[in-house]
Amino acid sequence: YVCSTWGNNHFKTFDGDIYQFPGICEYNFASDCRESYKEFSVHIQRALKSDNHPEIQYILITIKDFTVYLKPKLAVVDGRIVKTPYYSSGVLIESNDIYTKVYAKLGLTLIWNQEDALMVELDSKFNNHTCGLCGDYNGVPIYNEFFNGAASYNSITYGNLQKISKPHAKCEDPDETQALPSCNRHRDECERLLTSSAFADCRLRLNLEMYIQACMQDKCACNGNEDSFCLCSTISQYSRQCSHAGGRPGEWRTQYFC
Repeated sequence: YVCSTWGNNHFKTFDGDIYQFPGICEYNFASDCRESYKEFSVHIQRALKSDNHPEIQYILITIKDFTVYLKPKLAVVDGRIVKTPYYSSGVLIESNDIYTKVYAKLGLTLIWNQEDALMVELDSKFNNHTCGLCGDYNGVPIYNEFFNGAASYNSITYGNLQKISKPHAKCEDPDETQALPSCNRHRDECERLLTSSAFADCRLRLNLEMYIQACMQDKCACNGNEDSFCLCSTISQYSRQCSHAGGRPGEWRTQYFC
């Protein structure tokens, strides 16, 4: 099962919820949350680039007692900069100009495009044992709502709860009253883009509706601006996840589009 984040602050949990959370602090993305012994944790921090689009600044992975700090084109293990491919203590780090990948023998794979998109795949032995922005991995999606006992949260409250408290952090929590309204405009266009012939092999592999929802959110958030980030990030995420699920997406980018 895969948890991912991409583009305009979209998140898709292990259980398949899709939500948006625009926080720019350091957050627990996915961690083993058993009381006794935590096998791994993945933290992320986003920042806004000069064009106001979010990208992931760094990822901090702890596997047992081993820490990996990733920035674009940089991997630091236990405080030392390392050359990739790097292998030690059951952890392999690979990187090229496009991706950084981390494989851990305990059942974790992480793939980052060194910009906006990160995906973590976990072995099913972690079912029901995780916490963080990726959710609890118990197989039950709760679309748009996160429950804790009797209380339900919106996605911003939920995201703020995952913040890693750091004494000198200079970052504001996003305002919980500003949770993004759902958006149903542009459905036809999003559907047309995601069901084009390039994605014929993806239809049965992924939940199309989730990506249509994310695409509509993007179109609304960009207020109809045709900037490529707004439209392309969710489509490229759909294409990546399709490949990851064993599909073969065709060439969907053109000279004029993305």
